[in-house]
Amino acid sequence: MSHRPIEWYEETEWLHRALAADGAFLVVNKPSGAPNPMTIGWGLVGIGWGVPLFVALVRRDRYTYECVQDASSFVVSVPEPGELKHALHVCGTMSGRDSDKPAAAELTMLPAQSVDTPVVAECRLHYECEIVVRTQQQRSDFASRRILETVYAHGDNHHQAVFGRIIAAYVTPSPDGTGG
Repeated sequence: MSHRPIEWYEETEWLHRALAADGAFLVVNKPSGAPNPMTIGWGLVGIGWGVPLFVALVRRDRYTYECVQDASSFVVSVPEPGELKHALHVCGTMSGRDSDKPAAAELTMLPAQSVDTPVVAECRLHYECEIVVRTQQQRSDFASRRILETVYAHGDNHHQAVFGRIIAAYVTPSPDGTGG
């Protein structure tokens, strides 16, 4: 796959637009090694511990949570705004525990440049990340009552923040060959 490397802070507006709209794909390998893409609507890009990071949030009741506990890496693949709505829906509603989500979502998984987790070929923006820290949030961690009452109103299934050091960020060409 041809690609144009970018700095971790480039194209973040594209990422933000995707997260605010239909989402992006967080890909982590299952213990079997098969890819498990999950739709995310939340994510942070910034600096921590002196390195560029992507922070993904994963709820404990998701199969992806189990996968990320044993994983050494994850990938975030970002579709063009308004594209891949069906695939994002499938990957956000179907469990990968007993199914092949890439096949169900009609996604093509391709080898990443720097990690063992594949990227979603139909996307053009990719962040390859090495997991550095996993932090499980608890009710007592929240100072914001509003977040507790809206996001966690129906229980204590709090997210785990998974910090990944961005080791590669790049844009791939569009299907018509432009960009990248």
